[in-house]
Amino acid sequence: MPSTVVVGGFFGDEGKGKIISHLALKDNPSIVVRGGAGPNAGHTVRNGNKIYKIRMLPSGFLNKNTKVLIGPGVVINPEILLKEIKDFEVSGRVFIDMNCGIIEETHIRQDSKGDLKEKIGSTGSGTGPANAERAMRTLKLAKDFTLLSDYLGDVPSLINSALNDNENILVEGTQGTFLSLWHGTYPYVTSKEVTASGICADVGLGPKNVDEVIIVFKSYVTRVGTGPLENELTPEDVSEKGWSEFGTVTGRPRRASEFNFELAKRAIMLNSATQIALTKLDVRFAECTGKTSYEELSDEAKLFIKKIEDELRVPVTLIGTGPDTSEIIDRRK
Repeated sequence: MPSTVVVGGFFGDEGKGKIISHLALKDNPSIVVRGGAGPNAGHTVRNGNKIYKIRMLPSGFLNKNTKVLIGPGVVINPEILLKEIKDFEVSGRVFIDMNCGIIEETHIRQDSKGDLKEKIGSTGSGTGPANAERAMRTLKLAKDFTLLSDYLGDVPSLINSALNDNENILVEGTQGTFLSLWHGTYPYVTSKEVTASGICADVGLGPKNVDEVIIVFKSYVTRVGTGPLENELTPEDVSEKGWSEFGTVTGRPRRASEFNFELAKRAIMLNSATQIALTKLDVRFAECTGKTSYEELSDEAKLFIKKIEDELRVPVTLIGTGPDTSEIIDRRK
């Protein structure tokens, strides 16, 4: 069975939570495991009349048969993690790696002032300072905290053992390609490498064990906070197009621009993407709202998808047509 890695193609906020939730419910993986920076990344999942805003757990927790894991490359805020375990009723199938770093109050204070807050536009979650301490080899780890002892495990061993047993694994990335510390719009980036290679390293998945890389693009580009955004639209134009959005973690308004094909091509290259998931087609083409088959889409929407496939040379296999996990077109074979 395959391992599938899901990553963001632009600046985060692409709708990865919806795609991962769909894949977890549809493909029934034995494990969904999260890599990435930490609780500075938020995913929103809508399932029926419930909306989940997730900062620590993988978004695939909706499948009650799936174990939810957090890889050793992720820094954890224990308070947020334990609250999500309780609120989302996943106790008994959550495992965090014993080598996950721990965010403490000192990190949150450091992250809420100075250049990190004022220049970079940090979320104030403590993620950056904690990752900096990890690089200095002074950060405390999950195995040092008694209150996390019920959830500790060896995540790389768990996922590789599952693959050896021919089980299906789903790997969840956070943020987006151009927020990568190495490949993004430095210094306006996150504190980690968040392309597919970095996410795999976070969870202990070697390159030969990756079968599919699904890159998630929104039907337009958005960015929260500071940093360059090519061909940025005015707030008035964003509102007129109906593209006004707010960040999951910060609540800050998202800046927006048209779909950027050059950025998308570079993201495809950096991630070795094999499939594209395109979200919020319904926001760009209102007539496509709630559609679940490709044939039902408007001609204009189909032309937009064809242009993406022709220019990026990667198939668009998943198409989001609404906020709910069920509002999706799945064209995978």
